[in-house]
Amino acid sequence: MKISLFQGVLLGVFSVAALIGLFVFATYTSNNTGGASAVGEVVVWGTLDRDRMQATLVAAAQIEPTLKGVSYVRKEPSTLAGELASAIATGASPDLVLASQEELLALSKYLTPIPYSTLSARTFQNSFAAGANIFGALGENYFGVPFLIDPMVLFANRSILASSGIARPPSTWEELTGLVPNVVRTASGRQITRGLIALGTYSNVENARGILSTLFLQTGVPVTGYTSTGVLTADLGSSQNSGVPPGQAVLRFYSQFADPTKVSYTWSGSLPNSERFFQTGDLALYLGYASRARYLREANPNLDFVVVPVPQPATARDKSAYGLIYAFMISRGAPNPSGAYQAAALLTNPALQEAAAGATGLAPASLTELAKQPADPVLAVGYASALYTRGWLSPPPSDTDPIFSSMITNVNTGRTTLETALSLAERQLSALLQ
Repeated sequence: MKISLFQGVLLGVFSVAALIGLFVFATYTSNNTGGASAVGEVVVWGTLDRDRMQATLVAAAQIEPTLKGVSYVRKEPSTLAGELASAIATGASPDLVLASQEELLALSKYLTPIPYSTLSARTFQNSFAAGANIFGALGENYFGVPFLIDPMVLFANRSILASSGIARPPSTWEELTGLVPNVVRTASGRQITRGLIALGTYSNVENARGILSTLFLQTGVPVTGYTSTGVLTADLGSSQNSGVPPGQAVLRFYSQFADPTKVSYTWSGSLPNSERFFQTGDLALYLGYASRARYLREANPNLDFVVVPVPQPATARDKSAYGLIYAFMISRGAPNPSGAYQAAALLTNPALQEAAAGATGLAPASLTELAKQPADPVLAVGYASALYTRGWLSPPPSDTDPIFSSMITNVNTGRTTLETALSLAERQLSALLQ
């Protein structure tokens, strides 16, 4: 039976500041669990759903009994960093933190990194989806062991599309724009009663930050990156040697869907939250994370929808989409750091990755598991999308959202030009990063 992507066990113990000893990270096999020492009690604080993670750990302990001492405590993403800081200060730290790259910067000062000398870049890249490399973007070490990926996907109401004469959901953004006249219905005063897709505003577009991130990344805009002097700064594609800067192209494309003077008009700031509008059957297409498929089915069993990959630019050579990439990170104050690392290692074995994907609705981070084709159609889309899912090093979402929201509002109201709105957002984001 395959036990893990990691080979061997962690020798020695951890100091408060760093990992000490040797842990060989590779695939290994064994006919029993005797090849792995006891993990012991490991407390995990995480931002994923409690019930789904509990189901994951129950299944994991049945496959790998050494994980029976692993427990999970759900935490809000917005308060996780503050709670972890307080817990470390009072000697009540968890052993592992399970969070996405959106919390990585805020958490990094409270984590014990894994040096490249312990976990080589080559081994890491050969084991996990490319987007997981973001956990190695803060220096000569990794800040987490990748676990699951929640890619952004497109939910499509089959009834609306079929009644509009549309055979299948759009695969490109250009194709999507052309569908607006077929689908949109308006009442007096151009009030939208049925929309094609929620784009153009911010406050009532669920996952607006992720949608804009997807558009930026697909256009070659990294959102954030390091300067030649090693300073992390914002890059929203506000400049280019020739032609329209890519960031401006993104803003123009996004904002057109909320402009009543455009043929692409399909969304308004007066409409309900986009997920709710889709849930009630009044929105043809909804951009969200793959894990929401289960919620949408439970919320409205009569909603006939399918899940397909996020649209791509027609001229794109490579696919990309934004997503949440979750990893196990070791707290600096971990009472059982050795067991924490071993638990994270064991949870990357193919059988446990499959169990976690089934329980949570997310895709595994392991390339070995992503090479498979799940029978569940939603998981199949999630697996395929996870291979090209990317993220960016960001301030906490609670700080990023006001900047992106103001940028979109400034464009929609005509308060500033596209160029000014983009440059202002870029400066504000850089100030937060620095």
